[in-house]
Amino acid sequence: MKLYQSASSPNSRRVRIFLAEKGIQLDVIPVNLGAKEQFGADYRAINPRLQVPTLVLDDGTSIAEVPAIWRYLEETHPATPLLGSSAKERALITMWERRVELDGFAAVMEAVRNTVPGLKGRALSGPYDYEQLPALAERSVLRVKNFYVDLEDRLAQTPFVAGEVFSVADITALVTVDFATGGIKLPVPDGCPALKRWYESISSRSSAGA
Repeated sequence: MKLYQSASSPNSRRVRIFLAEKGIQLDVIPVNLGAKEQFGADYRAINPRLQVPTLVLDDGTSIAEVPAIWRYLEETHPATPLLGSSAKERALITMWERRVELDGFAAVMEAVRNTVPGLKGRALSGPYDYEQLPALAERSVLRVKNFYVDLEDRLAQTPFVAGEVFSVADITALVTVDFATGGIKLPVPDGCPALKRWYESISSRSSAGA
């Protein structure tokens, strides 16, 4: 298997952390987004949506989208489950990971892509061009602030985002906080002690540096 990814891509990092937690070794192929390698014919043949990451199987099958990559790797490497070990656990992890992605990760991405000068005309990733809308970025900042409040409430009740065990919900939440801190200068606020406790703990895991 080969993972096509970028060191600067938050979505790629979500997969790298997953791989590190599972102890999965595979070939990692860098895609230089700054040099626009994702638009080249070679990568277009791998992923016509021109996004990273993409997992390419030994038979040449390309699997894109982070949840789909996670699913394939979880089912082929079931040790150290990160998607849940029971029906209830899997449902809760799926629910919370989706909430984190939609309310937090997507909001940060929206703010970044609608403000960064280098993304002018590329407000959405993919094969089509869209102009930036600064008003969306302003709304996104509020969305992230509200996301922190909601995540604080959750983590005041549980050690991990989805409950008692580390999961993909924690991976997406960690990447979201780091993305918000670096991309839109919104670190975890001082009024969120449970979120700070969780963040410090998750950031200390060896996989966090993947």
